[in-house]
Amino acid sequence: EITAAATVMRELATKVVVNPPHEHFLDVVGTGGDGTHTFNISTATMFVAAAAGARVAKHGNRGVSSKSGSADVLESLGVDVSLSPADMARCVDECGVGFLFAPALHASMRHAGPTRTEIGIRTVFNILGPLTNPAGASRQLLGVYDAALAPVIAEVAGRLGAERVLVVNGHPGMDEVSASGITTVSEYQRGIGVTTYTMTPEKIGIARGALADIAGGDAGENARIVRSVLSGEHGPRRDIVLMNSSAALVAAGVVADWAEGVVKARESLDSGKALSALDSLVAVSNRLAGKTAS
Repeated sequence: EITAAATVMRELATKVVVNPPHEHFLDVVGTGGDGTHTFNISTATMFVAAAAGARVAKHGNRGVSSKSGSADVLESLGVDVSLSPADMARCVDECGVGFLFAPALHASMRHAGPTRTEIGIRTVFNILGPLTNPAGASRQLLGVYDAALAPVIAEVAGRLGAERVLVVNGHPGMDEVSASGITTVSEYQRGIGVTTYTMTPEKIGIARGALADIAGGDAGENARIVRSVLSGEHGPRRDIVLMNSSAALVAAGVVADWAEGVVKARESLDSGKALSALDSLVAVSNRLAGKTAS
């Protein structure tokens, strides 16, 4: 049923046509609804991955069951999230990274949004949204709020035509790769199928941290954290972005394994390229929206 519903949502969505198609075309997205109240890790990850060789079209929304969705934090960072589908595509083309604002692209779902916000709990849309990237990104890092969903969603992604998808659930129930414990990973590869395994920080040379160290706040606070990490901050927040960026680069096919992914992610941050990717998206999105970035 998930496959069928996602197929219908994809067919009804307004398409974001990115040219030319890219070998490492990636979405970094989560179901949300995990209740851990971390900062926007996948939002930081999108810029690290883009600067390391992926082309990223992140599909996202405002906060539904949290204080700060990806759209909220990107807006606080200065990105214009209200672009037309054509201009969303131009951001990806020009910057190597762009944001696909879900409500602008899924008109059939417009009535569900206010209701989801009002009830404030997980619904089937938490699962469907991440499976319906309007730019057709065939590679994905997809976080889920329940480890039991990981192999199911990985299988669905394969049926929907994915090239490679890592579906992750991290300790203690995060829709991200965890730096504080074990992460369950269900990986789909075209021609191979679904493989489920576990990952820990120690396996790839990352120090284990505490959940409290990666706590977030409202959109403004989370934007400050994201910019600080991209600007070279060291510590637990950087570490969890490194882990998630590593997984994203594996999904994108930029690296062969997680260990190489951490090396690439570090280079992306330490060179300043990840921060430049953010600044580029701020400038280009504002130019396309007809205003000057502040």
